[in-house]
Amino acid sequence: MQDDMNDGGSRFAFFLAGLGIGSVLALLFAPRSGKETRDLIAQKAGEGKDFVVTKSDEFRRQAEQAVEKGRDMVTKQKELLSAALEAGVQTYQDEKAKTK
Repeated sequence: MQDDMNDGGSRFAFFLAGLGIGSVLALLFAPRSGKETRDLIAQKAGEGKDFVVTKSDEFRRQAEQAVEKGRDMVTKQKELLSAALEAGVQTYQDEKAKTK
């Protein structure tokens, strides 16, 4: 699971790097006026911001789900351990009573 998170993070980093390189190349070779270029930059920056917000929300939800799953597992393990301990104590007391 940890590899999946690292893989998603590196994919995201490569996406951002590609986005930046593509933006720079588009600006260098764009046959637009200054105002059109500024408007385009503003539009693309807004799209980039929306993408980052969306992805960060997805990552946050995934992290919350992983934490909740971990809590559930810990709770179940605590219950199993408690039941096993109680069974062990009861067995010990039963055996102790038999020997008397």
